[in-house]
Amino acid sequence: MTTTATTGNTPAPAAEGPGPGVLPLPETAADALVLLGGLATVVSAFMSWTWTSDFPGDLTVYGYPAGLQIIAIVGGVLTVLFGLSRKHVRGLAWLNPARATNPVFLAALSAFVVTWFAALAIAVDLGGLVNLDPGAYVAVVGGLLALLGALGLPHAEGRLRGYFGKPDHLPRAALPAPWLQRLLITLCAALALLAFSYGIGINDDDSETFIGFALLVVFAAWALNAAGLFERFSELNARHQGFATGMAFLAAVAFPFTQSDDHNANLGVNILIFGTVALGLNIVVGLTGLLDLGYVAFLGVGAYAAALVSGSQYSSIHIQFPFWAAALTGMAASLVFGVLIGAPTLRLRGDYLAIVTLGFGEIFRIAVNNLDGSSGPDVTNGPNGISNIPDLKLFGFNFGEGHDIGGFTIGRFANYFFLMLLFTAIVVFVFKRAADSRIGRSWVAIREDETAATAMGINGFRVKLIAFALGATLAGLAGTVSAHVTYSVVPTPYQFAGAAPPNSAFLLAAVVLGGMGTVGGPILGAVLLYLIPEKLGFLQNYELLAFGIALILLMRFRPEGIIPNRRRQLEFHETGQLDVPEDGLPPGTVGATKAEA
Repeated sequence: MTTTATTGNTPAPAAEGPGPGVLPLPETAADALVLLGGLATVVSAFMSWTWTSDFPGDLTVYGYPAGLQIIAIVGGVLTVLFGLSRKHVRGLAWLNPARATNPVFLAALSAFVVTWFAALAIAVDLGGLVNLDPGAYVAVVGGLLALLGALGLPHAEGRLRGYFGKPDHLPRAALPAPWLQRLLITLCAALALLAFSYGIGINDDDSETFIGFALLVVFAAWALNAAGLFERFSELNARHQGFATGMAFLAAVAFPFTQSDDHNANLGVNILIFGTVALGLNIVVGLTGLLDLGYVAFLGVGAYAAALVSGSQYSSIHIQFPFWAAALTGMAASLVFGVLIGAPTLRLRGDYLAIVTLGFGEIFRIAVNNLDGSSGPDVTNGPNGISNIPDLKLFGFNFGEGHDIGGFTIGRFANYFFLMLLFTAIVVFVFKRAADSRIGRSWVAIREDETAATAMGINGFRVKLIAFALGATLAGLAGTVSAHVTYSVVPTPYQFAGAAPPNSAFLLAAVVLGGMGTVGGPILGAVLLYLIPEKLGFLQNYELLAFGIALILLMRFRPEGIIPNRRRQLEFHETGQLDVPEDGLPPGTVGATKAEA
């Protein structure tokens, strides 16, 4: 049954009711299968999945979920919650206000993928299906039942492809009281901390559990997005931007206290270094539109400059500055190199600028490799680099020693994590203030159309040089911390691709993958690109291939990135594809219906 609404003399598009699902099932039976499958998945996690503890996570104990079983519980609970929310069960209507089938299907798909992956991994690792215990069979059947039930639910399109998208019309949910909005932001920050802590805490040799965790995160996030929860959370963040930023910072501060292994804090500090450098590159690429393929060289300039003045016995200068002076030295050196490289090259555009910056990156690596006293002056100690860089000491606090705080022992890497978190907050502040300033609007104008921006009176060369210099300075700041964290600086990492991140290719991929022109995008991209190769050791020889495939899929399905900038999101999608409330738009604006236009 269809209805036609009119606005003035112009008829609006007809709103179609839900049609049949892909599978010919009665709606009541389909709902029952979804709930039964989700509950069976949860129950199965409290049973034994295999007879031997050789499989990672020890899935042999009844009543004590571990590893992939915990991940299956989350998938099953999501399936049950979304299944109940579609019927507008009291207290759950906010989870799926449109009563859409899409989030139910995606939640059921998350449980199905996790359980079936776990069963196949056990069979492959241990040598056959005979190694599966009853709990694994219950999990497999539960995941399948939930998925079949979701495919039988009514759907507007009635074809499989439509289940993966977002409903065309998502009703705007009424916002709760301001104090409750802040409570929701706090709970979301706590859930994000819990998910990140669990993922980073998975052992490096437990790739099966991490793959299951990654699958759950992907499909669960997909389901939440299809239900419109991300849009509502973005609205809450916009209303309480300062509070949301503060809660995110507090969640990051709490991270080291959730880890018993200082190695995980080491991963955290390296992710922050990677993310901070990616934010600096985001100014150049995301805001200004300059393709810089040698940006990692500025990180290397800052690291080498700080290493030379930090008191290492292998330094050719043999002086020791306090850390604040070493940090300023690294930032100043990167700033100078940014201006020296940018001044003669920023009159180029597009591919020509990319080739020149790529050449600069290679020249830097080759130069520091040859400044060994044999091929050139003895400055950087050549391929051996500058080692034995002493730990930092600030106000009597030694970053190289463990400290007890409130009953928790904070190790060396956790100390540097807190320091780098402070620097990341400074970089985020600088990025946001610069992006919202007059110069930031000039950067965006240059990115959109340099010729038009120049015709409107913007000095394109000066504006681009400021972006280049500021991005280089922020990279140099991260480089000073990187030198002290690793105890040494060597030329190998500072290349375009091939070495472990951060290198120029991975920095650029982090910006594009996360979302150009945003604050959270490059940080999220850094988390993914650093953590996934670290946890999945078998990808080390194929990581460039894997991330190349990921970028191709991203360009096809979400070219604006995981966390999109609103302007770029509107540019990349056709009118009507985005979830833009049509009734609030004037005729002729982006997102208006064809009839209104």
